Amino acid sequence: MKEPVPTVFVVDDDEAVRNSLRFLLRSVGLPTQTLPSATEFLATYQPTQPGCLVLDVRMPAMSGLELQQQLNLRGATLPVIFITGHGDIPMAVEAMQHGAFDFLQKPFRDQDLIDRIQKALAKDAKTRTALKEHERIRRRLESLTPREREVLALLTQGKANKVMAADLGVSQRTVEIHRARVMEKSGASSLAQLVRMVMDLAPEQKRS
Repeated sequence: MKEPVPTVFVVDDDEAVRNSLRFLLRSVGLPTQTLPSATEFLATYQPTQPGCLVLDVRMPAMSGLELQQQLNLRGATLPVIFITGHGDIPMAVEAMQHGAFDFLQKPFRDQDLIDRIQKALAKDAKTRTALKEHERIRRRLESLTPREREVLALLTQGKANKVMAADLGVSQRTVEIHRARVMEKSGASSLAQLVRMVMDLAPEQKRS
């Protein structure tokens, strides 16, 4: 399945701003989609779509901050760059506190916006790669049998094969076989990497 192309979304109720930014971004080879309102963006955006969002703070119906809050509630990782007027600085600070990637105060230099967008796209790509790896690890560990999970738990506590055998009431050879299967199924190349995998998944397991 073909991966979607990273896209810069511009959401601003001012048509002149939308047209100007579309021309600017496409002139440097950035796929761009412009929308006139936050509600239209929410109705069409898919979390699987990579890219970043250039967002006006002040808009009728739904403000940029309200859109950011909706994206946060949906677990969207799309980096948000806010465009603000002089009087919107306190709002921009609030946006940063809620996870915005950056903000630009009007008027701004074209190159400043392009630079921030390039950084936001790089961050989005890195985040999505990490999430994919996280999902791969989760699936690998879910493939373990109940006994292999018991061995995994003892392994990550640093217990030796002999101790694990006594704890589980099985032979040391049986533990060695289960241990080898745990390493093979997880794809870990070392005990340290296996421990890292389990630690990375621990916050998710606590939530579930």
